[in-house]
Amino acid sequence: MRRIMMGMAGLLMTPLLAAPQVQVVGLFPGAAVLSVDGQRKLVRVGQSGPSGVQVVSVDSRSAVLRVDGVERSYGLSREYNTEGVAAPQKQTLSIARSNGGHYWAEGAINGRAQQFLVDTGATSIALNENHARRLGIDYRTRGQPIQVNTASGTAKGWRVTLDKVSVGPLQVLGVEAVVLEGASPAEALLGMSFLNRVGWRVENNLLVLQSHL
Repeated sequence: MRRIMMGMAGLLMTPLLAAPQVQVVGLFPGAAVLSVDGQRKLVRVGQSGPSGVQVVSVDSRSAVLRVDGVERSYGLSREYNTEGVAAPQKQTLSIARSNGGHYWAEGAINGRAQQFLVDTGATSIALNENHARRLGIDYRTRGQPIQVNTASGTAKGWRVTLDKVSVGPLQVLGVEAVVLEGASPAEALLGMSFLNRVGWRVENNLLVLQSHL
C-alpha cells in the first residue's frame, strides 16, 4: 500500500506541460503569421508552425488554428510582453543614390542574401528565373502563371508569395513577387509590394524607408 501511495505522490509532483502561448499577428491570403512562445513564423493553410500549431483556415479577420489537437478561432492580436504592451519601434533605412542615379539596397529573400535595384515603377518585387533558382523559390509548382507587360513586350511569369523579405533592418512577411521567364530583369527589382508595406520617401537624394508602427 505504501509503495502505491508513493507512486501516486510521484505522479502528483510531475509538472503539467504548459500550453504554448499562441497569437496571430498577421493575416494574408492562405497564410497567417503566428507568434508561438515568442517565435514568429509565416505558416500557410494546412501546414504546421512552431510547437506543431497548425493553420486550418484563414480569412481577413481571423485564423482557425489547431493547438494540441483542439481547433479554435484566433483573431488578429497585438503582441505583449511581461511588462505590458510591447512598444513598437520604427525601423529606418536611408539609401544614397548611386552615380547612375539608381538606388541599390542589400537585403535578403527567405533568409538568403539578395541585392535589389529599387524600382518604384514596379508593381511588385520582380525576379528572373536564375534569381528564383538561387533563392530556392519553387515558382513553377507553387506560383500562379501570369502574363506580364514589360518594356520589351509581354512575358510569361509566375506570381508567388515570398515568406520573408528583408532590407537592412526592415523585414516584411508574406510579400508578393513575380518571377519572369528568362534572364530579365537582369537585377532583382524591389517594387511596390514591399515599398508600400514599409513606407518610403525621397529626401536630398536619399531614399528613406521606414517601417509602419
